[in-house]
Amino acid sequence: MKDEIRVLGIDDGYFLKHRGKKVLVVGAILRGNKDLEGVISCHITKDGSDSTKRLIELVNSSKHRNQLRYMMTNGTTLGGFNILDINELYEKTRVPVLAVLRKRPNRQKVGRALDHFPDKRKRLDKIRKAGQIYSHGRLYFQMAGLSEREAKELIDKTVKIGNLPEPVRVAHLIASGVTYGESTKRA
Repeated sequence: MKDEIRVLGIDDGYFLKHRGKKVLVVGAILRGNKDLEGVISCHITKDGSDSTKRLIELVNSSKHRNQLRYMMTNGTTLGGFNILDINELYEKTRVPVLAVLRKRPNRQKVGRALDHFPDKRKRLDKIRKAGQIYSHGRLYFQMAGLSEREAKELIDKTVKIGNLPEPVRVAHLIASGVTYGESTKRA
């Protein structure tokens, strides 16, 4: 794997629980952990079910599409509990997907949080479909379209500051800066 492979990092913007139904999602295209080469964005529905569809459209319509080798997301949920289907995202873009997490998800807490959704079972099925949770260093991850070895190598090549891969960290900084007025410390 090249050091400066083009990776799309994806994260959602800051949103208030009681305001608005749309959430900004930002994609930052980086060469490994170095140069920012592009930014793409879309909106998804807060606590909705359109994140997978919107990201497929965003990636496939991007002028950067043919250069992308990997995609990284900050977890498998965006905009509250708009759960991303990383397998479908990979299948319909042909860009391998790595969902990185700072903490191992507590499935019991997630299940309780989903109790007020009428489609709880469908959402839980999407979470299960993301597959096994692996660990590497201080990160946890799930993947579609790449091997565990390849995922670990990609993490190693893209981490620059802290333990979050740079494409996701930059996407977070941009998304929070645009939606909150300034970027937050927790990237």
